[in-house]
Amino acid sequence: MQLKFLDKPVETIKEPMDKGQKLPGFKVLDANNNEFTNKDLIGKPALILTVPDVNSRVCSLETKKFNRNADKYENVEFYTISKNSVEEQSNWCAAKGVQSMHLLSDADTDFGNQSGTYVKEIDALARMVFAIDANGEIVYRQVVEEIGSQPDFKEALAVVEKLNK
Repeated sequence: MQLKFLDKPVETIKEPMDKGQKLPGFKVLDANNNEFTNKDLIGKPALILTVPDVNSRVCSLETKKFNRNADKYENVEFYTISKNSVEEQSNWCAAKGVQSMHLLSDADTDFGNQSGTYVKEIDALARMVFAIDANGEIVYRQVVEEIGSQPDFKEALAVVEKLNK
């Protein structure tokens, strides 16, 4: 998929997963350095953000904003996936006071490759927002065409509102 990063054309390695599809099989690491897979997402609806680098200003703002909303939705889990290491993500969470959002490390790009969100030219994940139902089916996809921009928070949270019921 053709996107832009700082006004330069970039491309995901393949067409990213989309509405109506099941989450692909993948392995990432959670905050405790434990393996986390697509099977761990089954059973409860979730909002999944993919971001290039939680330490960048735009990614940090996005993750913090969704984190502030996460507690309002007790029936939906919130995840941010980036290529940052578990240590980098833990340090970022501690510095920013993020506790409601689960950060997952895709340092080896397994999620990015399986989901089609990896952008080789920038060695990072594209900025996208996905919502899945309790069965792991994607019910919403938001592609942020300019990776350096913010997603449409209002639209994504409207989907979370529906999933929370």
